Amino acid sequence: MDIVDILSPEAVIPRLKAASKKQALEDLAKHAAEITGLPERAIFDVLLERERLGTTGVGNGIAIPHGKLAELDKLHGVFARAEKPIPFESIDDQPVDLIFLLLAPQNAGADHLKALARVSRLLRDAAFCERLRATNDAKALHALLVQGTASRAA
Repeated sequence: MDIVDILSPEAVIPRLKAASKKQALEDLAKHAAEITGLPERAIFDVLLERERLGTTGVGNGIAIPHGKLAELDKLHGVFARAEKPIPFESIDDQPVDLIFLLLAPQNAGADHLKALARVSRLLRDAAFCERLRATNDAKALHALLVQGTASRAA
């Protein structure tokens, strides 16, 4: 499972303008709805439900909100780079500026976990995250994310 399989160039938001966690999740749900064809509200509700279990703000300015939807037929990702760091109730209490949303079919099982692990490994690389933070061009961000996983797979 490579990022290129789940993240289209249209799924990159180079300047997310959200000022709160709720607003960020709403904006991500709206963008994901455009990509998946699913109702924005259904996506938002799944993300909110997951956040109630515990924050997806994993620390170091990174959040990986995720959820499963029965109507999906494949995994979908949305990557956002926030214009300003967003309070996200992260495990390290630091605001978030890099967000990778992952949506999976209800029956995805291991594929969902593999994709989460892949995204997590990629975003744990501090130097890689600095390169993501240094650009606000959607095409460049997409290229970095796709190349980042390809180079780690080798």
